[in-house]
Amino acid sequence: MSEAVILSPDADKKADFPGLLTPEGAPWHYLDTAATAQKPQAVIDAISRALGKDYATVHRGVYARSAQMTQGYEAARDRVARFMGAKSADEIVFVRGATEAINLVAATWGMTRLSAGDRIVLSVLEHHSNIVPWQMVAERTGAQIDVCPLTDDGRIDLGALEALIGPRTRLVSLAHVSNVLGSVLDARKAADLAHSVGAKIMLDGCQAAPRMILDMAALDCDFYAFSGHKIYGPTGIGVLWAREELLESMPPWQGGGAMIDKVSFQGTTYAPPPQRFEAGTPMITEAIALHAAIDYVDALGPDRLFAHEAELARKLREELRRTNAVTLFGPEESAGIVSFALEGVHPHDLGTILDEENVAIRAGHHCAQPLMEHLGVPATARASFGLYSDENDIAALMRGIERTRRIFG
Repeated sequence: MSEAVILSPDADKKADFPGLLTPEGAPWHYLDTAATAQKPQAVIDAISRALGKDYATVHRGVYARSAQMTQGYEAARDRVARFMGAKSADEIVFVRGATEAINLVAATWGMTRLSAGDRIVLSVLEHHSNIVPWQMVAERTGAQIDVCPLTDDGRIDLGALEALIGPRTRLVSLAHVSNVLGSVLDARKAADLAHSVGAKIMLDGCQAAPRMILDMAALDCDFYAFSGHKIYGPTGIGVLWAREELLESMPPWQGGGAMIDKVSFQGTTYAPPPQRFEAGTPMITEAIALHAAIDYVDALGPDRLFAHEAELARKLREELRRTNAVTLFGPEESAGIVSFALEGVHPHDLGTILDEENVAIRAGHHCAQPLMEHLGVPATARASFGLYSDENDIAALMRGIERTRRIFG
């Protein structure tokens, strides 16, 4: 096969990721990065130090190590703000993941701003995490959900979105990049459409953050969420960005320590954002490891990562198209994600056989059952690339597919 995009001419990025080897030391062809990314040694080292010799609580201790840990925790917030092009670190709320971020907005902004007859616009390709929270809000407030269709090649149809929104539209919530199809939303155009009718827009950035330059001012969105584990960081931490004036207007998400100004049995006053939304002892070590992950990604350049993974996706589609028994889904140009079906083989069976070949893919509905219904399949096989992926991974996948065809032939 021809040479793929080179991220770094002086280093093999696979060598930075100890998880890309089997217990026997053989290469593990990991093609499930859209679900969760492998971790570079720099992130592993950062969380190990934070859990070990550097460990202490934050915000409360008067002793030196606590002060140092507090400085490290808030430095992570500052780093995320710079990475996202936020106006201020006060616009960054640490949460457990994008799921919690969307639920936070739904339960605070949504429950206080939406009422009977208001409209929430989602799209066919949304992850369940960007569907179910809004259904829960709609049930409680009387708001209604409108669903934006897709173009023939699997992109959110912005022409249809323009026709769908209206004066009762209060919120548009869309995936910046589809976790199944890899299709990329023209996020600024979507934001302009939402704002044209006075609606707010939220973007699910889980698949965009690891491979695209983020600039909240340029996107002109109102809420943005992503998960740390998809951007080569740890699980258990994610980010909600929101405009400062919106956060200031939103009630607390949970009650407890750290999110208060003063507590008495006569009443409680709350801390300003972002502390208002971070009740309890926060994800200290995870934030510090997320800082390391963002440093790692930023040093490589998200635009280069996008080009690298998109080129691998293009090459994989080219290889799969040579196999007559394969159906491809989604656009030709995708952000490093390829979903497909192998004729006569359930995706779970394919995934099991590939695992025997040290190839890891995702098989199932990918938490996007409405999209599966739209595609007319119960499930797909999904190969998703990361910064460590290369053409050897494609070759291993294709060998596994050929073996599967022989078994089921």
